[in-house]
Amino acid sequence: MSTTYALAKEQFAALGLDTEAAIDRLLALPISIHCWQGDDVAGFEQGGGSLSGGIAATGNHPGKARTPAELMADLDQVLALAPGKHKLNLHAIYAVTDEPVPRDRLAPEHFAPWVDYARARGLGLDVNPTLFSHPLAADGMTLSHPDGAVRRFWIDHCKAMRRVGRHFAQELGQVCVNNIWIPDGLKDTPADRLGPRARLKDALDEILADPADPALLIDTVESKVFGIGLESYTVGSHEFYLSYAAKTGCVCLLDNGHYHPTETVSDKIPSLLLFADRLALHLTRGVRWDSDHVVTWNDELLEIAKEVVRCGALDRVLLSLDYFDASINRIAAWVIGLRNVRKALLAALLLPHPQLRALQDRRDFTRLLALQEEYKLLPVGAVWDELCARAGVPVGTDWIGQAEAYEAAILPKRNPAGN
Repeated sequence: MSTTYALAKEQFAALGLDTEAAIDRLLALPISIHCWQGDDVAGFEQGGGSLSGGIAATGNHPGKARTPAELMADLDQVLALAPGKHKLNLHAIYAVTDEPVPRDRLAPEHFAPWVDYARARGLGLDVNPTLFSHPLAADGMTLSHPDGAVRRFWIDHCKAMRRVGRHFAQELGQVCVNNIWIPDGLKDTPADRLGPRARLKDALDEILADPADPALLIDTVESKVFGIGLESYTVGSHEFYLSYAAKTGCVCLLDNGHYHPTETVSDKIPSLLLFADRLALHLTRGVRWDSDHVVTWNDELLEIAKEVVRCGALDRVLLSLDYFDASINRIAAWVIGLRNVRKALLAALLLPHPQLRALQDRRDFTRLLALQEEYKLLPVGAVWDELCARAGVPVGTDWIGQAEAYEAAILPKRNPAGN
C-alpha cells in the first residue's frame, strides 16, 4: 500500500466511505469489451466488407486486425492494460468459418475459436446479430422491410444468434447478453410511420417467442435517433423500444451516443430502473451526433456512473463499450475507454450519496452545491492507482508506453494501410 493511497483511504473514511470495498466491488464488476474497435467493424465475413447501414468508422491508422488471430492478440494486449473483470462482445460478422456461411445459418460451431479464447481467459461472451453491411440491408430496411422474404432472412438470423448466445452461456458459465440493433429508417419524410414499426414489432415477437432462461440469455433492444442516409425517420426509436421492452419484458439498451446532443442518458437511468429489473448501457462519446468517439472522462460519463451507483444498480445494469475510432492506435482507444469507465464508477462509489441525498430532501441547496463542488477534488486518483496495482496492470501513464511498444513491434508487420 502506497503512502498516497493510505492518506486517501483516511480522507474517504472520514466521509464514511470504504475504499477497500470500492476497489473489491469494482474489480469484480464485468464490463463487456466490443470486439469491433479492433478492425473498424469489418468482421471476417468473406474477408470483411465495407460498412453500411448508417454507420461509419473514420480514420486509417495503420495496423488494424485482419484475422481472428490478430484480433485476439490485440485483445490480449488490452486485457493486460485494463483492470477488472471483463466480457467480450461479438457481432455475428466475427464468426470464424472456412467457407462463407449465410447469416441466417450461423451456428455455435462457427464461433468455436471465440469460445476457446474466452474460456482460456475466464471471459464471458455477449452477442449481437449483424443487421447491416449486407446486400439485404442495402436499402436501409431489415426487420421492418415491406418484403416478407427479406424480413424472413433477418428474423432467422436473429433467431440463429440467440441460439449462439445460449451456447456461449452454457459453455462459459456466464450469462450472455444478446443485443438487437437495426439500421432501419428513411432518408426523407415518410408517408407511413406506423407500418414499418408494426412489421418490426411482429418480427421481434417471432424472434423472442422462444423464452430465454435469464441465467443464460438476456435479450436487449437498442434505439437510435438516426443514421447516415436515414436522417428523417428511424423505425427503432427510443419510444418504440422503451414501449416494447415494457410490454414484453426484454431489456431496453441505451447507447449514450444515440440521442439528441442535448439529451442525456444519465437522466433516463433512474426512471427505467423504477420499472425494469435490468437496464443495458452501451457507453460511447457522441460529438454533435452518434460519432462513436472513444469514451473520455467527461461530465455525462460521470453522471451515468453516479446514477448507476446511487440507484444501487451495479448488479442490474449491463455495461458494454461501443465505439470504433480508426484515427488512433486502436488498442489505446480500447484501453482509454475501459479505464475511463471504471474510473468513473470508482469516483461514483467514493461519494457520500446518502449525505447528499439528505441535503436535497431538506432543501439545503447551498450546502449541497458547495459539497458537490468540493468533492470533485477528492483523491480518487490515488485509489485508482491502488486498484490498478492490485489488478496487476500498469499504474498511471505506464500503460501508454506498453501500448506503444506493442504497436511498434507488432502492427508494422500488418499492411501499413491497415487493410
